Amino acid sequence: MLYGRTTYEMLAPYWSAQTTDEHGPAAKLNSVRKYVVSSSLKKADWHNSTILTGNIREEVAKLKEQSGGEMLITGSATLVHSLMGTDLIDEYRFLVQPIVMGSGKRFWKSEMPLTKLKLVSTKTYPKGVMGLTYQSIKQR
Repeated sequence: MLYGRTTYEMLAPYWSAQTTDEHGPAAKLNSVRKYVVSSSLKKADWHNSTILTGNIREEVAKLKEQSGGEMLITGSATLVHSLMGTDLIDEYRFLVQPIVMGSGKRFWKSEMPLTKLKLVSTKTYPKGVMGLTYQSIKQR
């Protein structure tokens, strides 16, 4: 798991305290390696957590070279924005909620690099939420 500082600080207190969940998300979240990108965080007490500083693109590239399966970023829009246009993000997974908002935080901003995506799967959940999975089309 790869987190930005804000998302890490939001999730860590709750999930690190969950100890009775043998097969649910708490067991997985507490056992998996977690990397938190931050220039200000001094310690990361959640089990298996490591703070990444410095050149984040280089650090993430090194992590991708290691074996061990997928690396996931949950939330952490600022972190995702910093990695877009680098060919380090292979896939985007979005949950689209069936609500209309008059305003809100934009995911893609006008100054962001062009990111070409290919829709590879969709899923509709019982309450109308759409799950959309896109693969990055590598820029050459």
